[in-house]
Amino acid sequence: MYATDWALPDPATQPEFYADVPMKRLLAWVVDALLTAIAVVLALPFTAFVGLFFLPVLWLCVGFGYRWLTLAGGSATLGMRLFSIELRDQYGQRFDSGTAFLHTMGYSISLAFPVLQVISIVLMLTGARAQGLTDNLLGTVALNKSARV
Repeated sequence: MYATDWALPDPATQPEFYADVPMKRLLAWVVDALLTAIAVVLALPFTAFVGLFFLPVLWLCVGFGYRWLTLAGGSATLGMRLFSIELRDQYGQRFDSGTAFLHTMGYSISLAFPVLQVISIVLMLTGARAQGLTDNLLGTVALNKSARV
């Protein structure tokens, strides 16, 4: 028996916590990507447009900061909040700053290697808890907020 068996909702007996989570995560990702793009465009004048020469690095840093801060502050990015999902750790608790950092680091690494991103998507679509690769490694899970009791 795993520690997550008693701390997180069981997908067999409480499927409402996991209903449509992969689709909501995709939609949240689109919203977060747009918000990150807007933040990068707004940051460019503050770099005297030198940021254009290292745009991928600027994008990575802005996106990492956005994701880390929003996950640490409410266990969900703004996109996730829009679609009423939040991430929980293996004990069913909201993310602290350290867990948010590790989750963001795992997400960033999976974006850097497309094969890892594909594995993550397959895991989300086939697993009972709809966990991605980073979620499986950390024992975290995305849940519907509206299903909480």
